[in-house]
Amino acid sequence: MANSDEEILSCFPAFSALRSHLQEQEFLCQVRRQQIQSYQIVALEYEGSVQSAAGFRLAEFLAWGKVLYIDDLTTLPEATSRGFAGTLMDWLIAHAKANGCQGLHLDTGYARHAAHRLYLRKGLQFNCHHLALELGKA
Repeated sequence: MANSDEEILSCFPAFSALRSHLQEQEFLCQVRRQQIQSYQIVALEYEGSVQSAAGFRLAEFLAWGKVLYIDDLTTLPEATSRGFAGTLMDWLIAHAKANGCQGLHLDTGYARHAAHRLYLRKGLQFNCHHLALELGKA
């Protein structure tokens, strides 16, 4: 788990590969705000740097019960297809089970076909549409 400022900041390159709008100078503060809402980061280091990371939270929903919700699952572009995201998915599934979750959920972009293949291999199913209305900054 990435808990210290240094550990969280070491994940920035991986997160920015998925979330290109992120600014490094704001990343730590954003993560700290989300941690208040139970957000956590798990990261996979290889050869001295974070290659893949996941941001997730444990939450309860009327629709699903207690679930582990994956906000972000990302791998550095040069490290894809090396099994890092699959290893993190295995850890997340085990963590969900260990914490008494009824399920594991995530949203994914329509065009993220490589990610979809991983999710389907891990037993996830496409079972809903996620809709959003952009309201701008408050």
